[in-house]
Amino acid sequence: MLILAFESSAKPASVAVCSDGELLGQYYQNSGLTHSRTLLAMAESLLKNLSIASSDIGLVAASKGPGSFTGVRIGVSAAKGLAWGWEKPICGVSTLEAMAHQAPEPGALLCPVMDARRGQVYNALFTWRDGSLRRLCEDRAISLENLAAELQSAQSECSGTDAANPSPPIMLIGDGAEISYNYLSAAGLQCRMAPPLIRWQTAYGVALAAISAEPVSAIELEPSYLRPSQAERERS
Repeated sequence: MLILAFESSAKPASVAVCSDGELLGQYYQNSGLTHSRTLLAMAESLLKNLSIASSDIGLVAASKGPGSFTGVRIGVSAAKGLAWGWEKPICGVSTLEAMAHQAPEPGALLCPVMDARRGQVYNALFTWRDGSLRRLCEDRAISLENLAAELQSAQSECSGTDAANPSPPIMLIGDGAEISYNYLSAAGLQCRMAPPLIRWQTAYGVALAAISAEPVSAIELEPSYLRPSQAERERS
C-alpha cells in the first residue's frame, strides 16, 4: 500500500511516499518558510516525479502533534483536504512516536523531545523489543527536571528485562535534543543525541508509524496539542 505522509510539527517540513515501509521518495525543507506555502507544493512535485496518481495512494498520514500549534494545524488540514477530496482513509500519528520509528536501535531507551517552551518539553519514551516499537509512557508536556527523574526510573525498568544490557543508553531525538542533552548530562545521566539524519521529525517516520495505526475518515482526524494554546490560556 502506498502511503502519502506529511510532517510539519516544527520548523522543518517534509512529505514522503512509502510502499509497505520502503521509502520511495521524500521532500524535506528547513528554510523557515511557512508550511502553508511549501507543504502542498512539495506533495504535488513529489507525486509528479514519482509518477504516482492520487488514485494510487492507499492512505494519507499526518503528524497530529504534539508540536507547533500552527504547524500541526497546517499539516493536519492539508492531509484532511487531500483525503477528503480523494476519498481516501487518513491516519494521524503522534509526532513523538513517528520520531521513535526513525531510530530502530535495539537496547536503547528512545527519548523523543520537542521544545515546548515555558520550561517544558513534549516527550514520550520508547524502546525496541523483538523487532517492534514498545511505548513506555503516553505523550506529555514535562519539565526537564521531572524527565530526568523518569529516565532514571525507566532505565532501571529496562535493565531489569535485559541482563545483557544493565543500563540501556538514552538516545535523544527531536528539536529539543540539544537542550535536553545539556540538562540531562549535567544531572549525571548518560545520554547521546541521535545522528542528524534521524534526529529531526520527518514524513518518513510518520509513514512508518502509520503502518500500524488505525485509519479514520477525514472528518474524524483532529490535532493533539497536549495543552491549551496561548490564545486559549489568555482567554480563560
